[in-house]
Amino acid sequence: MWRKPSALIASCLIFAVPAQSANAIGLMEAYLAALKNDPQHRAAKADLIAGLEYEALGRSGLLPTVQYSYSTSKNKGESVSPNFLGQITKSDLDYSSNSKGVTVRQTLFNLDAYARFEQGVAQKNLSIAQFDSRSSELMVRVLSAYAETKYAEDQLNLYVAQRNTYAEQRQVNDRLFAKGEGTKTEMLETQAKLDVAEAMVLEAQDTLQTAKNNLAGIVGGEVNQLDGLSTEFKASLESGDYEEWRRLAQEKNPEIVAARYAVEVAQKEIAKSNAGHAPRIDFNASYSHGISETVATRNQDLNMRTAGVQLIIPIYSGGYVNASAKQAVARRDRARAELDATMTKVMVELRKQFSAVKSSAVKIEGLQKSVNSAAALVEATQQSIKGGVRINADLLNAQQQLVAAKRDLASARYNYLLSFLKLRVAAGTVNIDDLRTVAGYFSEKN
Repeated sequence: MWRKPSALIASCLIFAVPAQSANAIGLMEAYLAALKNDPQHRAAKADLIAGLEYEALGRSGLLPTVQYSYSTSKNKGESVSPNFLGQITKSDLDYSSNSKGVTVRQTLFNLDAYARFEQGVAQKNLSIAQFDSRSSELMVRVLSAYAETKYAEDQLNLYVAQRNTYAEQRQVNDRLFAKGEGTKTEMLETQAKLDVAEAMVLEAQDTLQTAKNNLAGIVGGEVNQLDGLSTEFKASLESGDYEEWRRLAQEKNPEIVAARYAVEVAQKEIAKSNAGHAPRIDFNASYSHGISETVATRNQDLNMRTAGVQLIIPIYSGGYVNASAKQAVARRDRARAELDATMTKVMVELRKQFSAVKSSAVKIEGLQKSVNSAAALVEATQQSIKGGVRINADLLNAQQQLVAAKRDLASARYNYLLSFLKLRVAAGTVNIDDLRTVAGYFSEKN
């Protein structure tokens, strides 16, 4: 059965966008650039183009073959023959010969050729399913690289802000100490935190640069500025019912679909092997024109037209047919086992992402409260220090707790969006609209 390319394939083949020179880039721009520039996706498109030809290759065995031939030669020799008196007569031969002809062969009955055609259709569909899978993977890779880069940027900003806060606190401690109101211990505490913060900033800069390089390799251009998460972020994406997702995944997941076609390809290989025992009937027709083709027809102009049916019955091939059939059965069994393994892997991934979408929404809500509480704690600690209730170390710890809460909240938000997209990838329903939905959670103003 012929299988149409999916809408995802169509979008991947249609979109052609200029490479992003890319100082500023949004998620959708990154994806459209990746469609054209990502090396893995370019390789996937080349594999698809090659794979679509399997059907034509298989069909060729059922269609007629036409062959034209031409030959010319210069002949020299000696003819020795007795005459009627019993005497030997010798003569030199020196003549030219040439021939040309057209041969047509059409298969009338050939189980091997028909099995090859059916296998070619299955191989074409397998190529389409594999491209579907790799196209879905591209969406995830783009979002993962984009989120990783933005998260690294968020971390750097948090650590820079934390370092600056510690630097300001150190100045405060210095002034208080100079007035005799502070202690040496407070100065050392703040300096220790500042030194650690400096190291964290350097590490965050390296992490950000690595993430940018990874994203640049996908989109095909340098990336310096990304859209940030919207300040109005709400974890409101619907996850639906798990049983419905499971049903969709079993039917549409491209990895499962590809594994099913791999089983079909292996099954047709068995049919090809068994066809080695079957007879074959071909129709043959030819036309030839020759001049002096042989010594016997020297100086003769010969035209020949032939038409007929050829029956070929395989009798014995040294055990090749039986051995290849056994190999084909074993490979079919392996393909079935790989289908079961793929099914298990996809179901595990589906359950994981379904649960992640559900739990991440609750986690984000909790972490948002944690950020609010940590911010309130910093403010309260600052006031308590003025009243002599809290000390410098309490403020440093509160500030560190706020940075950690903000970092965890950002991580949870990015993971939530990734889980949403991965859930649809696992179900085999992902499309460009899903990526647009995720892109809506980013804002240029950030």
